[in-house]
Amino acid sequence: MAVIGAGSGGLSVAAGAAQLGLKVVLFEKGEMGGDCLNYGCVPSKALIAAATAAHEMRTSKPLGVRASEVAIDFGEVMAHVRTAIATIAPHDSQDRFEGLGVQVVREAARFIDRRTVVSDSVRVRARKIVIATGSRAAVPKIPGLSETPFLTNETLFELDVLPSRLVILGGGPIGVELGQAFRRLGSEVVIVEADRLLGREDPSAAAAVLDQLTADGVTLMAGRKAVRVEPGPTLIVEGAAGEEKINGSHLLVAVGRQPSLDGLDLEKAGVERNARGVVTDKRLRTSNRRIYAVGDAAGRGQFTHLAGAHAGLVVRRAIFGLPVNADTLQVPRVTYSDPELAAIGLSEAEARQAHGEDIRVEIVEFAGNDRAIAEGDVRGFGKLITTAKGKILGVTLVGRHAGDHIQLWALAMSAGLKLSQVTGMVAPYPTRGEINKRLAGQWYTPALFSSRTRKVVALLKHLA
Repeated sequence: MAVIGAGSGGLSVAAGAAQLGLKVVLFEKGEMGGDCLNYGCVPSKALIAAATAAHEMRTSKPLGVRASEVAIDFGEVMAHVRTAIATIAPHDSQDRFEGLGVQVVREAARFIDRRTVVSDSVRVRARKIVIATGSRAAVPKIPGLSETPFLTNETLFELDVLPSRLVILGGGPIGVELGQAFRRLGSEVVIVEADRLLGREDPSAAAAVLDQLTADGVTLMAGRKAVRVEPGPTLIVEGAAGEEKINGSHLLVAVGRQPSLDGLDLEKAGVERNARGVVTDKRLRTSNRRIYAVGDAAGRGQFTHLAGAHAGLVVRRAIFGLPVNADTLQVPRVTYSDPELAAIGLSEAEARQAHGEDIRVEIVEFAGNDRAIAEGDVRGFGKLITTAKGKILGVTLVGRHAGDHIQLWALAMSAGLKLSQVTGMVAPYPTRGEINKRLAGQWYTPALFSSRTRKVVALLKHLA
């Protein structure tokens, strides 16, 4: 097996195949561990942890704790970020994978025919090939941008000096997460979005996050289209009021990601692609039956955990020939802001579009959660969307540690659990996770306390 790309998906495939006894060649032209370890998930969460610590020190007075003035050493913050990467890196290292029996080739790979991959020094004719090349930051074609220094997630974590005024182009999860973090570390921050910030998410859940960003002092500019960039950097945007100039010390471009497929010569392997990535079927097989694609390259979503799930499916299918279906994966997503926003399945709007009014929506506020009250943080809520008969269609959670609590719903939807099985769970008290049981329990409230049920109880009390 030949694997192209040593990010989450490629490493998981290579490790699984090698440990099952296959001869595996792994190509990686960049850093082992891919984007997530080096430029994405790990460094951003390390940065957010430092920002959260600073924020909690500033805002602890309601709990009776008064901190002195917060001092932030940005150089030490970035040292923490790099330490986090370095601590995790050995798990993804070339040495570890060579220890598993994988031949690691630190060179760019390309196809020369339907089953042969070559690099500068290696030629591999493989029975199975996996494309796991991930994605990179998308850079829009805005006049003046290419002539102006700007940051992406791939260069942001090289900073050693805190930006005095950070302008972020893009109001999706990356822009929101990093914008809030840099504001809490002391930067002035402006987030510019052509449409609605966090536009993919439930509007009321997004509002809970954006309200906190506003309270933090982040300037939010929605409905502004970037029209050009001038030296400074200065971003010129156009909105309902006409053109506006936004000056900054640094410009971060965070408008999304695009699959990294350039230079692979896919056409020589007979592999079809589109704007989203490699075209795959439910088995993650490409138009060439010997070649599979996983993770961001497969065009089915850009999440590290999805790449890992894809890897498991490819190992089952390509090695054991077992039936798999990538179309049925239930994949949660999390925006690691404060409060966190986590979701799985359909939003309320998507459910109404797919099922009309034949749905039910349950909402439970964290204001009624005892742990949230004890912590002095009752922001957010949980929203459960089901069919009229109780099939789970989707869940949105917004609040502290929402990403941890969405996992129960990922299990429930993946395993096809009924709401009654969620209500039957004994949840430890007091925890924020109790909100999940309350959401499921609230679904049964109308039937449980209906006039019909009361009549049954009235009859039974005479028979007991």
